[in-house]
Amino acid sequence: MVFSKYGKIDGLNKKVSRLLYGTANTPMLAGEDIDEVLDAALACGVQTFDTARGYGKAENVLGRWMKKRGCRDDVVVLSKCGDVKNGIVKVNREVIRTEMAQSLEALQTDYIDIFLLHRDDPCTPVSEVIDTLNEAKKEGKITIFGVSNWTHQRIIEANRYAEETGLCGFSVSSPHFGLAEQICDMWGGGCVTITGDDNEDAREWYRENQMPVLAYSGLARGFMAGKVKSTDEDSENLKNLLDPFAIKGYVSHKNFLRLARCEELAQRKGCSVAQIALGWMFTQGLNLYTAAATTKPERILSNLKALEIDFTQEEIAYLSEV
Repeated sequence: MVFSKYGKIDGLNKKVSRLLYGTANTPMLAGEDIDEVLDAALACGVQTFDTARGYGKAENVLGRWMKKRGCRDDVVVLSKCGDVKNGIVKVNREVIRTEMAQSLEALQTDYIDIFLLHRDDPCTPVSEVIDTLNEAKKEGKITIFGVSNWTHQRIIEANRYAEETGLCGFSVSSPHFGLAEQICDMWGGGCVTITGDDNEDAREWYRENQMPVLAYSGLARGFMAGKVKSTDEDSENLKNLLDPFAIKGYVSHKNFLRLARCEELAQRKGCSVAQIALGWMFTQGLNLYTAAATTKPERILSNLKALEIDFTQEEIAYLSEV
């Protein structure tokens, strides 16, 4: 099955590119303008931009670019509030309202298309979250809303409350998903992955409900991007190829076995490792969108070609059954 470059998410009157441009890259985090890269993304049809209050100065960079190009209504902006601060997650009415206002100012816009809660704060009742987000939606500050790093059980709880009270519930969810398993919570604060044998129930829930999955770290912070080779498993050079979070979260023997199979299949199909890893994600029956952060314009177009790869059932199983 080959995916279209775009999808439609209920409640949003814009198409959403299946490949999101991730703004958590080094220059944007530091506040540096990379207009030519953002221009290239838009020119390629990648018109959905994934940012967050916790991504340094990325919102400011994106906001400046949208203003200069006059393209705000042509793009989909996804931002997030409520991150880990000093090891503590706090996401309540005050945090949502305060950080939403900060995001709107930084982005130089009066609305955010997709607004997510970056973490779950189990101390905050779902009623407080749903009520607050519905107020913001009614005010026109956000169009649709959802969550990142929430379990599907908590999503069910929140959406049940929304249904019972006649309010809008969560429309989208952003967990980690990819060919490489996320083996630990590398940032803290309750990062949620739907990879691995232990999370088959979560994947099945997403398949059955077809809630849009906006997957983060689909290329495992570069582990599946081609710069690491399967022969590097015991190499001292790994620390120069990957950042500490990638090493902590994705370096495992099983993931290196998957990487080796990616390399083999990439050579056979005349593709890159990154294209194989991204393409595999779209074979899993999920209503999938995935973010990729790059500062190389040519890589954006290369990643998009992953949507054109047609896998056999044998190839899909070969990649994942390790």
